[in-house]
Amino acid sequence: MADKVDLGKELKALYAPPKGRTVVVDVPPLGFLMVDGAGDPNTAPAYREALDALYSVAYTTKFAMKAEGRDFAIGVLEGLWWSDDPGVFAGGDRAKWQWTMMIAVPDFVTAAGVSAATAKAAAKKDLPAAARLRWERFAEGKAAQVLYFGRYADEGPTISALHDHIAGIGGTLSGKHHEIYLSDPRRTAPEKLRTIIRQPFR
Repeated sequence: MADKVDLGKELKALYAPPKGRTVVVDVPPLGFLMVDGAGDPNTAPAYREALDALYSVAYTTKFAMKAEGRDFAIGVLEGLWWSDDPGVFAGGDRAKWQWTMMIAVPDFVTAAGVSAATAKAAAKKDLPAAARLRWERFAEGKAAQVLYFGRYADEGPTISALHDHIAGIGGTLSGKHHEIYLSDPRRTAPEKLRTIIRQPFR
């Protein structure tokens, strides 16, 4: 069997940024399992349903690929966040937030394979968000990112500093606010959570 593919290790510049320093990265097109939704992630049932579907399908896909001799490590959870009204997003009214939760998968994972894995996972477990799950190649391009430590609710100053950094190098924000969750909030104290905050720009 071929070695297990681990995108987090292969793409260290994207998933292991230096501590305490904003860096510019060029993000290549990557395949993702994705589920769209809206509402406060702390209270909206759609958010928990999205995560259940993502992880169930990710593991079902992994086992199917492993049976074919191609294994991969399950990636960390990532999220794109936005609002039609930027003021709502900046102001923290999470009930009006929109999001896409996602997990990166290797290039050998295909849309057809994900569709088959989704059907298989949904047949074994009640997954309300399975019908909204898709495979998509996402091309983010140039972005600035920083490793943030602490509570999600306290990210504001770090996000502002990231935006200021982009403006300072002559960039203009483009694309959606992107977060990469390196810690499991169920097992990590809030003040020790590690999150990559990424913002595409042009």
